[in-house]
Amino acid sequence: MKVDTIKRISAEKLKIGTSRVWIDMNSVDQLTEAATRLDVYSLIRRHVIQEKPKKGNSNARHKKRVVQRSKDRRRGEGSVRGTRNARFPRKERWIKTIRALRNELTLLKEAKRIDAKTYRQYYRMIKGGSIKSRAQLRMHLKLEGGN
Repeated sequence: MKVDTIKRISAEKLKIGTSRVWIDMNSVDQLTEAATRLDVYSLIRRHVIQEKPKKGNSNARHKKRVVQRSKDRRRGEGSVRGTRNARFPRKERWIKTIRALRNELTLLKEAKRIDAKTYRQYYRMIKGGSIKSRAQLRMHLKLEGGN
């Protein structure tokens, strides 16, 4: 029987691909004598034909890169992929800002530093984008005398 055929039959039996079948080439005479599937199976039992171990992808280089990134390496301008907006979208930036401002406003209201009317007025200003930071909000309140 041809070596290719023996490999194919062995692969089917071992439930692996043909590339993972190892044949002992010192036993070529036994291979040529094999005429049936049963003969091939007996060669497998006698370890003339064996299964090669599965190959895996090493994770070492990836781990090394992760460690470097944790130390802020590989984060220069040349490594940046994607636009500024793709990396931190406008909407996410807006949500982050608006939540901080609204939380600040709520804290001021709960601490009775501003009344409900002022709260509502500044809430609208924040929503409209007139106030862009907590520092700006505090400055506005200080100028108005509500703080």
